[in-house]
Amino acid sequence: MAWGGCTAAAAAPLLLLLLAAAAGGNGGVHCLHLDAGRRHRHHLSRRALQGRQRHHLRSRAVDGATVLELRHHSFSTAPASSRKEEVDGLLSTDAARVSSLQRRIDGYRLMITSSTAAAVAVTASKAQVPVTSGAKLRTLNYVATVGLGGGEATVIVDTASELTWVQCAPCESCHDQQGPLFDPSSSPSYAAVPCNSSSCDALQLATGGVSGAAACGGGADGGQGQDQQQPAAACSYTLSYRDGSYSRGVLAHDRLSLAGEVIDGFVFGCGTSNQGPPFGGTSGLMGLGRSQLSLVSQTMDQFGGVFSYCLPLKESDSSGSLALGDDSSVYWNSTPVVYASMVSDPLQGPFYFVNLTGITVGGQEVESSGFSAAAGGGNKAIIDSGTVITSLVPSIYNAVKAEFLSQFAEYPQAPGFSILDTCFNMTGLREVQVPSLKLVFDGGVEVEVDSGGVLYFVSSDSSQVCLAMAALKSEYETNIIGNYQQKNLRVIFDTSGSQVGFAQEMCGYI
Repeated sequence: MAWGGCTAAAAAPLLLLLLAAAAGGNGGVHCLHLDAGRRHRHHLSRRALQGRQRHHLRSRAVDGATVLELRHHSFSTAPASSRKEEVDGLLSTDAARVSSLQRRIDGYRLMITSSTAAAVAVTASKAQVPVTSGAKLRTLNYVATVGLGGGEATVIVDTASELTWVQCAPCESCHDQQGPLFDPSSSPSYAAVPCNSSSCDALQLATGGVSGAAACGGGADGGQGQDQQQPAAACSYTLSYRDGSYSRGVLAHDRLSLAGEVIDGFVFGCGTSNQGPPFGGTSGLMGLGRSQLSLVSQTMDQFGGVFSYCLPLKESDSSGSLALGDDSSVYWNSTPVVYASMVSDPLQGPFYFVNLTGITVGGQEVESSGFSAAAGGGNKAIIDSGTVITSLVPSIYNAVKAEFLSQFAEYPQAPGFSILDTCFNMTGLREVQVPSLKLVFDGGVEVEVDSGGVLYFVSSDSSQVCLAMAALKSEYETNIIGNYQQKNLRVIFDTSGSQVGFAQEMCGYI
């Protein structure tokens, strides 16, 4: 297919990086010039990553908003010996996260439709989804720094988690952390949450526990030791993840500081037993899901239930931003914000759902029965910060794949890799013409994926370059829009207005 010419690059063999022409001005394609000499923008050593995580991540207050610096996070106690090994680990854990999200959706549906549905309905406003939302950190790629009880904590940002937790001293068993543990004894504003509190009730409901059993059966002191700050009837929590990672401790509250904005009595998990490679190097997790215990709900008075992020294209030497509040003056968007309605479905919990009604490849509309609301899983999609690769029901994915292969036919195909099955051999090429990719949501809202989010480079010599999308196992599963397709976008979550906004933006700490 003739799309028009690209300017020749002066570089030799391909590897990632990206000088993209506007798709509208070049027939629905991006001209990508790729420089193998820049590979370290995408493949960092563990030492470099650890060194970067020691740096304080910035924050600032703006009228109507608080802005936190976001950085890409990756950590492994056993560094990969090659890029392929690193990618294989990342894609495997990404697939596990996708599977976990699908099981959570099914589990919540079963919980709602069980014999306790009436009791759940009464308290649904307190907790909308299972708190066992967790993460597998190789897929939870972005961290920010917050103040807690007079200290600081660098936490993973996750829109699919409903409880914020940090590692606490004294720690029975903790993962590696760059910086001191949170010490409850040094914070005069710290207190454990008792069993007979609404927060503990919300935690029990979210985890499907019986009142007084799951959250209050972990021992008299919750693993923290006996002192005046830790009442005997503390509400304990256990978060278990499918890869064997976990966090255990007590529910507590303390003063949270976000760029000087203070939230007194912020409820979080004070974890004294936390293990798993997902969390390595960080203090814990920031829960931005939709539940009573999430940061979004607990800061409703300050930020009105609105937050947004912009994820940087590069994995190193770059920053993005997490903005809390609805002040659009902190955005640097180059296109107007367009909004798609959130889908409110009590049977599928508080994920951020939108209706996916179409996809275009190189300006060509993809035809698929999966875009119909009558399809097996409907046409809903989760917008998720923690999943990397976008996963689509088979009918949609296969249609996208076929159109992409048709438009990319001039490039030789390569074997698939892990969850990626549409791959090409680009060894020795100087440039490629990549079809533009647009996601279409309710109301005709079109969101163009940045050129850097279309292809995923598996090998450092460009012998395996794959379409950065994967197929789900069943039509009855739920589409997930991953963070790889959200880079260089301002994504706005407006829970009060029940809408998700999108705009093009060159992401940086703003």
